[in-house]
Amino acid sequence: MSGKSGRLYYKQNHLKQLRAFCMAAKTGNISQAAEALFQSQPTVTLQIQALEREMKITLFERCGPKISLTPEGLVLQQIAQPLVDGIEGLEDNFRAHFGRLDHGQLNIAAGESTILYILPKFIKRFTAAYPGIQLKLHNVTGRDGMSMLRADKADLAVGSMLDVPDDIIYRPSMVYSPTLITPLDHPLAKKKNPTLKDICPYGLILPPRHLATWRMLELVFSQNGLKFKVSLEAGGWEIIKKYVALEMGISIVTGVCLTGDEALAMRPLDAYIPKRSYGVVVRRGKFLNPQTKAFIDMADPLFFTRHLQEED
Repeated sequence: MSGKSGRLYYKQNHLKQLRAFCMAAKTGNISQAAEALFQSQPTVTLQIQALEREMKITLFERCGPKISLTPEGLVLQQIAQPLVDGIEGLEDNFRAHFGRLDHGQLNIAAGESTILYILPKFIKRFTAAYPGIQLKLHNVTGRDGMSMLRADKADLAVGSMLDVPDDIIYRPSMVYSPTLITPLDHPLAKKKNPTLKDICPYGLILPPRHLATWRMLELVFSQNGLKFKVSLEAGGWEIIKKYVALEMGISIVTGVCLTGDEALAMRPLDAYIPKRSYGVVVRRGKFLNPQTKAFIDMADPLFFTRHLQEED
């Protein structure tokens, strides 16, 4: 084998080793990595062992079928994953440079509120501009959305975040006010600027306790030395609005869910409760394929500008 062809073979083989390593790191299991790569388990094992020999490091700690990254393995994954993703997305990137984004798939993770109230206009514009891209919307909680991003089961997420982990990039681009909603004939509907103290005697209809709304309200009311009452827990803003209209209680919602057509009294609570931001969420260091970039640019034209400024 000549020197030139030998170097080419080495590079091709090295890419196969890195793909096997990155998939094993992602799945935490050699068998699952082999299945995802359509290879045999021994082949994947040999590729990883060859990579370890060439780099003179140990990439995984092994405990039965489960594997976990060593510190050296973690560093290599952070370096290698964008390279592997970039090679696998090479054709799509090439097409995108010539304005041709006519095939591919885009997975978006989002909560129900985001899917109902924020995404429709962007989805409509995106599908009209790129009819060849298959869109998949995953209706998940914020925690499950983060898990999907970290496992590369979602290309991006759209939603609201209060706490942003170090491995996540969140760029808020939409802001909505907290709003008190009541039946039209409720006593609080007659007040122009109801206070938190005014709200306390009445039972609130709120999303489930584990969601961010509850935590935010607990913090705000406790900071003011107050406690609120809950008359009903209900999942989804549409359900909450329905039960408020049925005079089952009152609620504090994020303005994102209000269209102005509801037969409800609405009073802003910006003076007491922080506004809620929504935006694009991606995993830090992830290679963004062309369809992901196209959607982000449509949803938040300043996303990449702000990201580059902050990285600098």
